[in-house]
Amino acid sequence: QVQLVESGGGLVQPGGSLRLSCAASGSISRIYAMGWYRQAPGKQRELVATITSGGSTGYADSVKGRFTISRDNAKNTVYLQMNSLKPEDTAVYYCNAAIVAGNFWGQGTQVTVSS
Repeated sequence: QVQLVESGGGLVQPGGSLRLSCAASGSISRIYAMGWYRQAPGKQRELVATITSGGSTGYADSVKGRFTISRDNAKNTVYLQMNSLKPEDTAVYYCNAAIVAGNFWGQGTQVTVSS
């Protein structure tokens, strides 16, 4: 089992920045990849960014150049730095951890981009 706790969401104006954090606990050594997903009202959950245990990263086209995923192994925490935020980035952001046996999700954190 893996437990994930997200933090860092909130209300920000267009063009602003936020940093999301995801603290992992439990069977951390079994995690081979972590990622951030988001779900806007009335839309399906979509992948935003991923980072593997080897440090490889991947991004959705819509966030490339604006968002950066990173991790601090000493703190068992993954971050999502979001810059140049747009209203269409408004969504609930979820942290995900993948192990061979399955996937685990955090509770989600709301990000609202509005003036």
